[in-house]
Amino acid sequence: MMRKITKPIVVIIVSSVILISVISISRMRSPERTERTTIQQTENKTDPRFLYDMTKIQNVENMPHLLRVNSLEMGETIKGHLRKDPSVHIIQHPENNESHFNKSEVIVKFKQHPNATELDKMSKDIHGGVVKNLDSTIVFRSEKLTTSELTDYFKNLSNVEFAEPNYLYLQNQIGPNDLLYREQYQWNLPSIRAESGWDLSRGKEDVVIAIVDTGVDLNHPDLKNRLTEGFNVIENNNYPDDDNGHGTHVAGIIASETNNQEGVAGITWFNKIMPVKAMEAKGYGTSFDIAKGIIWAVNHGADVINLSLGNYQGSAVMKQAVEYAYKKDVVLISASGNDNSSQPSFPASYPEVLAVSAVDYNGNRATFSNYGDYVDVTAPGVEIPSTYFNRQYAALSGTSMASPHVAGLAGLIRSENPKLTNKEVMNIIKKTAFDLGDKGNDIEFGGGLIDVRKALEAAKPK
Repeated sequence: MMRKITKPIVVIIVSSVILISVISISRMRSPERTERTTIQQTENKTDPRFLYDMTKIQNVENMPHLLRVNSLEMGETIKGHLRKDPSVHIIQHPENNESHFNKSEVIVKFKQHPNATELDKMSKDIHGGVVKNLDSTIVFRSEKLTTSELTDYFKNLSNVEFAEPNYLYLQNQIGPNDLLYREQYQWNLPSIRAESGWDLSRGKEDVVIAIVDTGVDLNHPDLKNRLTEGFNVIENNNYPDDDNGHGTHVAGIIASETNNQEGVAGITWFNKIMPVKAMEAKGYGTSFDIAKGIIWAVNHGADVINLSLGNYQGSAVMKQAVEYAYKKDVVLISASGNDNSSQPSFPASYPEVLAVSAVDYNGNRATFSNYGDYVDVTAPGVEIPSTYFNRQYAALSGTSMASPHVAGLAGLIRSENPKLTNKEVMNIIKKTAFDLGDKGNDIEFGGGLIDVRKALEAAKPK
């Protein structure tokens, strides 16, 4: 069933606050257990996917060169920074959730692109000018007017389709012989039956997965051979290097070099990653930049787009970018958010997007994971080892980590059967998931934990 949720555009913030320390100094703690049906309490107690050595997870701090990044504290740091920034306005939502947008900026979608004379008049009227543009969608900034005053001004012009704040979106981070996989530190891959699925498909280079995020470490030894041409929306160039770490971690979950005797294993072996940098070093990006990143990825051949980011305010420019991608047959995946909240987040709650919550290694909903009837499936999101910027490796938690597991699976499915539409791929992922919690769909896990093997079996050409 298509979810129908529409609200104004907001700045998306990566829900992750960074606290980095060498693992040997700071232990990785398991989240509190909750009273709900878990993997171990199901009829499938002997399922081999859940028989990994749990002491490996508890002792991951002994792994050399692995950093622990507390992505939840990272998210709070980002929010704290925004609360102190005088150029940012905060919207308070129920359940103590926040949305943010840049003061004195507005996104305007024109019915017809204004000419130079019209742009000059508008700039003078608002005591400002054009900051960025994408076809007939333009970001204006004023030196004197507030966002509300700017919105009122442009809405009164006959050539304007919509005018809205430039919202901020935040990150939602909180078989092979690869070292961490071989030693069973990567609990996430066995739990979704990745190795069994690799017997059917390991991905193909011509199926491209775009990551619209903080960029990717272009020189990371476990990623550099898996990258295709990318784009830096912030700097408007083709150098989407990561200056935050979030995007590199997301990329590694999908495509870290597998079977190369080092580092971590990604869920795909051969799919290419398209890095699109639309978020700044501080871990957030505007609705305009993220929408532009989505459109760029679609126009440059992305088959799947991962969006490990979110906000509680809908946005017209974001919604149009999502609809554009969906109409172009792209599979869109997004994180549900890290506030333990039932309030729908965006873009995850758009009907064209597959929304992902997070589970821990006991099969419980992660204590931080958002939930709601818009959640489609769940995936591992607690203490996930992956690549990190500056050629490092780190363990992060967050729905940002759950989402790329699903994006990777979508890439494998499209590699196994290129004739499937995006809607068919999404349905396969949902219908083949391993049921958790209440029987059938529920607000915590959606259809359940993704099952790579079962999904690829269902995707095989008839």
